[in-house]
Amino acid sequence: MEEQSKLDRIIEARMKLKTRFEDKMKNTPSMADHKPMGTGAVNRHGMPQLPTGQTKTIKWPVLDLGYHPDITLERWRLTINGEVENPVILTWEDFMALPQVEDTSDFHCVTTWSKMDMVWKGVRLVDLAALVQPKETATHIMCYGYDTYTTNVSLEEALKPDVLIAHTVYNEPLTKEHGGPARMITPQLYAWKGSKWIKRIEFLPKNKLGFWEERGYSNTAYPWRNDRYS
Repeated sequence: MEEQSKLDRIIEARMKLKTRFEDKMKNTPSMADHKPMGTGAVNRHGMPQLPTGQTKTIKWPVLDLGYHPDITLERWRLTINGEVENPVILTWEDFMALPQVEDTSDFHCVTTWSKMDMVWKGVRLVDLAALVQPKETATHIMCYGYDTYTTNVSLEEALKPDVLIAHTVYNEPLTKEHGGPARMITPQLYAWKGSKWIKRIEFLPKNKLGFWEERGYSNTAYPWRNDRYS
């Protein structure tokens, strides 16, 4: 009964967030660009499957800051705080007790490769947001990794249903080199916007630059506009 009540609260809060950000999400470039840059069949959002400047790959290259933190499930914590009504610190057990989804999406790296049709399992970021209830003042999130990495995402991008904190890919636990035990994925943005080894999501009242954004990468990172650098 308690679990059902918790689920009902998440669903209710999720629907409120959907109403609050629905128009902004519909008008983001990866869903509403009338002249997207790319080739191939149209994806589920109406964009060409392969953004301009990208090459399909079968392999999954490993890119990071050169440090692979070894985080056991017992030690792993996800802090969600900032401009929220109910900040939380989730254990792995807490995280896995939240609604789990499976989604297939494409992965576009700013270094010009794209891996298509990746099958992920995890928790939608919008459900995590529903758990903590962002204040009306919240406009962005900052994501922090156990490797000290940071990256910023606007809420209209972060709350899209294909943005996950993923723990599984192709029915296997996410490996350490690819950000396991859990990482964020942002299929409608370049992949650097999805923090590997994620440990904290901070809701912000205004935009703040992350690691690569401070070093000349785009603040918005739209693949179908070739939006790689600022």
